[in-house]
Amino acid sequence: MIYHVLPGDSLVEEFKKTNMDGEAIVCREALISGPIDADSLDEFWQQRARFILSEYGEDEIEYHEKTAAELNKLAELESDDEVNLWFEYELFCSVNLWFCLSLLNETGATVYRVEPIGLDEDKRWDGFGNYVADDLKACFEMRHKLSQSDAYLGAQLWNAYRRKDDLKLKELASMDNAAFPCLSEVVAAANEQDIQPVEILRVITAKGENDFGKIFVEFKKRAGVYGYGDTQVQRLLDQMQ
Repeated sequence: MIYHVLPGDSLVEEFKKTNMDGEAIVCREALISGPIDADSLDEFWQQRARFILSEYGEDEIEYHEKTAAELNKLAELESDDEVNLWFEYELFCSVNLWFCLSLLNETGATVYRVEPIGLDEDKRWDGFGNYVADDLKACFEMRHKLSQSDAYLGAQLWNAYRRKDDLKLKELASMDNAAFPCLSEVVAAANEQDIQPVEILRVITAKGENDFGKIFVEFKKRAGVYGYGDTQVQRLLDQMQ
């Protein structure tokens, strides 16, 4: 069976237009925010469901059915399955990618990474956002097969990130690996995640700017490496008040 793990609902409609073989699995998580360190996968999903409820008021049952159940499929794949991970480069997508690789680590499935090819350097954090079906098909044609060691590195990155082990993250990022472009820059951002985004927002709002649209655009210019959406930026602004 062929699977395509998409980085969010925003890509689903355009992906359908490609008519590619396989089943789509939508990653609806934002693991850069909230608790992620748990002793078991069941405990992890319970922890995330409670966080989503407390932060965004979303129903825990719906979370388990729409988010956890989708990603749990990855842990149940078999060695004759193929999975294509459609993830972008910034920290938001990187963390979700690492988590998916940790789920796939024991399955023996054949794993490919599909990247947003052809981005200019100053647009590298924009990902698949402006891609149409033909662009997505071109990205798929250029997909990168992950070796067992690549997949294991992804799982290691996830474990270091969820435990806030900055030294281990830095050590892992020092390994040059074509499967993880921009890794050093992304890990440097991860190590400053608790401080830098808030500091950037303080600078942006220091002169009284309170228009969220303008704040968000400026934040993306200065801190695109984090890949934060409006939900994450609004959450930081609320915490600053």
